[in-house]
Amino acid sequence: MIKIAYTPCMATVRPIREGPPDEPVPIHEHALANLRFIRRTMEEATAFTAVPGWGGVAMGVTALAASVLALLQTTSINWLAVWLFEGLVAVLIGGLTMRAKARRGGTDLLTGSARKFLLCFAPPLIAAAFLTIPLYNAGLLSVIPGMWLLLYGVGVTTGGAFSVPIVPVMGFVFMAEGAAALFAPMSWSDPLLAAGFGGLHIVFGCIIARRYGG
Repeated sequence: MIKIAYTPCMATVRPIREGPPDEPVPIHEHALANLRFIRRTMEEATAFTAVPGWGGVAMGVTALAASVLALLQTTSINWLAVWLFEGLVAVLIGGLTMRAKARRGGTDLLTGSARKFLLCFAPPLIAAAFLTIPLYNAGLLSVIPGMWLLLYGVGVTTGGAFSVPIVPVMGFVFMAEGAAALFAPMSWSDPLLAAGFGGLHIVFGCIIARRYGG
């Protein structure tokens, strides 16, 4: 009888991951991660309160001065230049005073509700700037003041959804005046712009400064 001997194959089992096991994460790193998450959540949930009150008042004063200067102009292009320059001054004042107020309150303008406010506030203003040129070229100068007031109000209203309650109220008032100004004669343009960018900024700026700080 012939006997056949079977030699078993010895398989070597290797772990899927080679090397030392993962070290446990220190507890202080867990704590820091939790703090960052909590801070980010609070920033998202907190209303944006760095809307400048006294900055708004300053914007209103410059708008009143611009309305007087615009009345003295004898050509439409000079009239438009006065108000466009006033727009640049107002943006500069608003930006600087908002940044200063945000710093005092420890708010980062690029995160949380501040970022949402700016993302909602800026597009209508950019649209108004671009619409000004074709409206002027088409001879629709009387439409421009209403368009400015209306779109500015849209920006304040949408951005104000992430801010204190008085801000969207101001936006709605701007929108109402802008809608009315669209159907007003050209002779009413400067008084309406003075009442809006001048008067409303001063009134609501004082309210914001009084209730929520300058």
